Amino acid sequence: MSSSIALGSEPAMAARNRLIMVVYTATIFVSALLLFSVQPMFTKLVLPRLGGSPAVWSVAMVFFQSLLLAGYAYAHLLMHVRNRFVVVSVHLAVLLAAMLTLPISIAVGWGNPPESGYALWLLGLFTVSIGLPFFALSANSPLLQAWFVQTGHPNGPDPYFLYASSNIGSFLALLSYPLLIEPILSLQMQTLSWTWGYGILIVLIGLCGFLLLRSPAAVAARPAALVEHAPKPGWARWLRWIFLSAVPSGLLIAVTAHISTDVAAAPLLWVLPLSLYLLTWVLVFQSKPLVPHRLLVLLLPIAVADVILLLLVGNATNFLLTLGAHLLCFFLITMACHGELARLRPPAKYLTSFYLALSFGGMVGGMFAGLLAPLMFSWIAEYPILIALAVLCLPVATERFPLWGRWYWPVLAVVAMLLVVPVLVPGAMLEWLSTRRVLVVGLLTIAAVVFAVALRADRLKLFALIALALVLLRLYPADGGSVETVRSFFGIHKIVAVDDGRYHVLMHGTTAHGAQQMLNADGSPITGRPEPLTYYSRDGGMAQAIRAMRAAKGGPLRVAVIGLGTGSLACTAEPGETWKFFEIDQAIVDLARNPKYFNFIDKCMPDMAPVIGDARLTFADEPDGAYDVIVVDAYSSDAIPVHLATVEAMAIYKKKLAPHGAVVMHVTNRHLDLANVAEGIAGANGLTSWVDVHISPRIEEFIYSSIVVVSARSAEDVGEIASSNAWVLTSAEPGQGVWTDDYSNVLGALWRRLMHPVQDAVPSPSPFDASP
Repeated sequence: MSSSIALGSEPAMAARNRLIMVVYTATIFVSALLLFSVQPMFTKLVLPRLGGSPAVWSVAMVFFQSLLLAGYAYAHLLMHVRNRFVVVSVHLAVLLAAMLTLPISIAVGWGNPPESGYALWLLGLFTVSIGLPFFALSANSPLLQAWFVQTGHPNGPDPYFLYASSNIGSFLALLSYPLLIEPILSLQMQTLSWTWGYGILIVLIGLCGFLLLRSPAAVAARPAALVEHAPKPGWARWLRWIFLSAVPSGLLIAVTAHISTDVAAAPLLWVLPLSLYLLTWVLVFQSKPLVPHRLLVLLLPIAVADVILLLLVGNATNFLLTLGAHLLCFFLITMACHGELARLRPPAKYLTSFYLALSFGGMVGGMFAGLLAPLMFSWIAEYPILIALAVLCLPVATERFPLWGRWYWPVLAVVAMLLVVPVLVPGAMLEWLSTRRVLVVGLLTIAAVVFAVALRADRLKLFALIALALVLLRLYPADGGSVETVRSFFGIHKIVAVDDGRYHVLMHGTTAHGAQQMLNADGSPITGRPEPLTYYSRDGGMAQAIRAMRAAKGGPLRVAVIGLGTGSLACTAEPGETWKFFEIDQAIVDLARNPKYFNFIDKCMPDMAPVIGDARLTFADEPDGAYDVIVVDAYSSDAIPVHLATVEAMAIYKKKLAPHGAVVMHVTNRHLDLANVAEGIAGANGLTSWVDVHISPRIEEFIYSSIVVVSARSAEDVGEIASSNAWVLTSAEPGQGVWTDDYSNVLGALWRRLMHPVQDAVPSPSPFDASP
């Protein structure tokens, strides 16, 4: 009889185990889906508060990683409570308390940012707005895995496959946001849908808790007994876990900042590296990894070397190709680091401790790249630093030729002295090395790869060689050009002196914001009124639009300019006109005012007093009907502030226009079709638009091609533009797809540019490529 009972209990036990597996897997999946969909959604909601700066996402990542650590610590402490009913009840209470703060929105009282301390202000905004819901969600993955261990399921002793399920949910959430959610749903619909999903998750977690409580205490203790005598990880192992998680976490922010700066501060670009980052967790924590870890260990130094070569040649010639290469290298490096973590993972008894170490390392890496590096460095030094540190993530290896160890350090020291000393004593040697920068650094990089793969190098020796290559990359600028950098919350600005200082160019990423000719061909200083170059030349669309509006009015103009750059437009003004500039970045104002770099303002408008702050906030305070021309010039960088290109933004511009005024939008962009966006938001406000695509034949003189859209109430308001063959009257009408504060579709603008490229109507990619 007992035998029949036992046999009869086996199907029941199998059904119970299947139910546990399905419920726990589904719950962890849904939790991760919500956790990682809220990140781009809420950050997009916050972007307009700080001018659409890519740094908003970097700070957001630091917040999310920090709160993830808090959630993991909470889960770790909660699992020390022996009473399972108390554990389940406490967590459900936290989830329900967070439910009271939904739907997600920006907290009351956090409307306008301060004049400084943006990062701390953003951290506070995120904390009071979504801190509790994100905290509750962040604890779910380690907590539910620990519950799963205690259910007595046969897979309980090794529950790390559930971590892969969690990251699959995260991966799908991130990919679906820019591809499906953002193009289809408004922000209001997104937040409401997320609230419903959160409610469903609470029900699922309640079911997980019920299954845990229904598990007999003896059954729940069985998996734990299997590892009761497992040795406790020491401090050395803890520090190794932290380091292995900190390096890829910091690289994630560094790579994301690079992408966001050169394309657009938008969820589409944020989620690419983060999706790859999460995908690595999925792949390395599979029961049978798809890619052998030994292969990834061999590929890591190759990926590091590739990044050095990419930094060496830059991304000016083919940005999309080099962007893909950066992401591929990031993926391989992260796979190797996370593969080491998977190899060093402890038994299930120490599961929450392991996740606590991982989250702490993630926070450390994020804080370094997102908060400390912008304060410590005037350039994006964190990227090469983390690339070099990635070499130290390699496991300890036995060198194939140990005799190398005897001569390696002296030889490397001699090579370093021969290559670094010429910088301290400028002369012919420095010029020779500068002109052969690619050769010198390239050979060192290739040597590093050969040394690592063929000789199975010690990681410290390889780190020293990689570090030397990166130092030389910084010491010897391309083509010998002089580069100075200034870093602010809104980006890294480079002032490049080209052709022995004849031209000064202001760069942001790979895009020029403006340029000025400082010297004549004979080397003598240029005197008198400077001539605007780049997109502001006398033949370009911007200058044409201003001349046409001046002629149409028949008198001096009242002009508002959103975006300062080098101050080129100051020299477009004529006596008697009133020009007012609006700029969000004080660093840009300081650069434009410094005659050491540019003197457009000094020579043409010395009394200029720019209004500092985000234009959506500061320009709204201007008197209605105050301006004949409103120039929106916030798009000359490839990273666009989306909130300045919405129906609501255009409504503000229209309100500030005089009865016969016009809005002039500079929409030159390599990757996005912003002309269509400008036409759409103008049409939605009852304005008619004309587009000029100016192709410049004088790139070598720093006069660039440009795309400009002029919008006005009638054709009479724009004068000769309406009858000019160079300006095309558009037929855009309001309808689905028009950008609003609640809806934007960067992917659509990217797709339109790919399908309808405008030959040469893009910013010059690099001052070095355009130099005489």
